[in-house]
Amino acid sequence: METFANVFQCAAREASADNPVVQMRGKWHEQHFRNDHPIVLELGCGRGEYTVGLAQRYPEKNFIGIDIKGARMWAGAKQAVQAGLPNVAFLRTNIELLEQFFAAGEVDEIWITFCDPQMKKATKRLTSSWFMARYSHLLRDGGLIHLKTDSPFLYVYTRELVRLNGFPVLADTDNLYAADDAPEYNEARALRTHYEHQWLERGMTIKYLCWSLPQREAYEEPDIEIEKDNYRSYGRNYVSKSDN
Repeated sequence: METFANVFQCAAREASADNPVVQMRGKWHEQHFRNDHPIVLELGCGRGEYTVGLAQRYPEKNFIGIDIKGARMWAGAKQAVQAGLPNVAFLRTNIELLEQFFAAGEVDEIWITFCDPQMKKATKRLTSSWFMARYSHLLRDGGLIHLKTDSPFLYVYTRELVRLNGFPVLADTDNLYAADDAPEYNEARALRTHYEHQWLERGMTIKYLCWSLPQREAYEEPDIEIEKDNYRSYGRNYVSKSDN
């Protein structure tokens, strides 16, 4: 990981003001991408499939994949280097620390793809009101958040949070590939991750929700009973039909 110029690493214990990665805050355009194109984050990027795939499709945007697990991220970082993609970077750190690495309004969009639904603790969910407050500190006002998930629990929870807070919705479907051909679904349909192929092979539906996040001082948390998911993903070593 340390040999890749497109990878930045900062553990929680190292996130002090004098850390070079923390000092990138507010300077990603100037010091890394060398342009003023919009910045898009993929949270919990894993192998960086969306980070790299979207960067290839949209060279007019900059993409940063964020995850704490370097072994998975390494694959995407290597792919981006081999493909010569100047609009890709990876940040290895805890998602809870995002505000230390991005200045107010520095980010235009956030993608959350197939994250753990964290059914036991709301504050750990990447779409919770706790995280919305943190995203609002680095997103431009009205910046977009995309959720693509297999989890009925996370989809219902997030949909209720969006409704409760009155966020403007740009796209919403509980079955992405059965929805109509409206253009708001094109970006979400364009790429399929390793885990997405797993779910589709198992006959599960993919949910997609995209909304605009207005800047506020606080956001409301849903207080509803939601049926828990009753399935688990395959292990990381599982090979799907699409991998053959």
